[in-house]
Amino acid sequence: MRPEEWIGSITTRFGEPRTGLSTLPTGELLIDALKANPEQWLGGEHLATYGVSTELLVKLLDPDQRLPVHYHPNRKFAKEHLSLKHGKTEAWIILEAPSDAYVGLGFSESKTKKEVAAMVDARDSDGLLASLQKFPAKPGDAILVPAGVPHAIGAGIFVLELQEPTDMSALLEWNDFAVDGVKDGHLGLGFDTVLDALRYTPIEKEEAQKLVTPQRLFGQSDAAVFTQAANPYFRADYLTGKASKIEAGFGILLVLDGSGSLTFDNAEKMDVTKGDAIVIPHANGNWTLNGASGIVSRPPAAQFASLAI
Repeated sequence: MRPEEWIGSITTRFGEPRTGLSTLPTGELLIDALKANPEQWLGGEHLATYGVSTELLVKLLDPDQRLPVHYHPNRKFAKEHLSLKHGKTEAWIILEAPSDAYVGLGFSESKTKKEVAAMVDARDSDGLLASLQKFPAKPGDAILVPAGVPHAIGAGIFVLELQEPTDMSALLEWNDFAVDGVKDGHLGLGFDTVLDALRYTPIEKEEAQKLVTPQRLFGQSDAAVFTQAANPYFRADYLTGKASKIEAGFGILLVLDGSGSLTFDNAEKMDVTKGDAIVIPHANGNWTLNGASGIVSRPPAAQFASLAI
């Protein structure tokens, strides 16, 4: 269930003290470097708003089987039941996908807690998967997944995932997956409690237009990947590498294609090539990507902090 790589992470896996933390080329944990020099890594405005947190977890997901139907609590539920600051709104940027690929996002029609609990108790994987609204997934598409929304990713889809900096998932099904849902599927809260974090209403057309944005990559111009609905949680920009400029701030760059260079106001030039993942501190100043295309993932801007739910 975890065919994934965490990039630039200061987040640990749920219930674990260290697993999940990213290590810098020096051998130092990113979280330790950040705590030692927070303003250098994050900048004063970010620190004043969010404290010593990148507010971001970035992953590469490459599942060889579909992911099970699951969901993540929002901030209110996480605070009340798990004593956590963040929920887990996330988003997927589709890098590769089979021609018939899809994602499931929200129930296709309204459900009740009792109906869903019965399917969970019956281990009705087929029924739960069929209950989701399906959206095509093509390379370049971007999909925002609000906390609470049930979802699943089809097999063979290669995804860059951005999310709030937590690792907590509640499972609705786990047949044929290498996980014990009875033991680990409810965040230690029991299904009766954790099902209160689930959204039972479907995503209507108007909302879907804010969540599902097709063909955000591979164009001729730099572009924001998500709609404004993602602003309270994270940012991502597609960079063509034609003198693509980004202002100073913490960021995680994934190079998608080509070879080129990063130039910084306050640091030495860096050569980059396809597949590189680079963690960029605020102290490097404004920077420019030349000759290679990529995606830069960044924390939410300070002015959107109050809008997260």
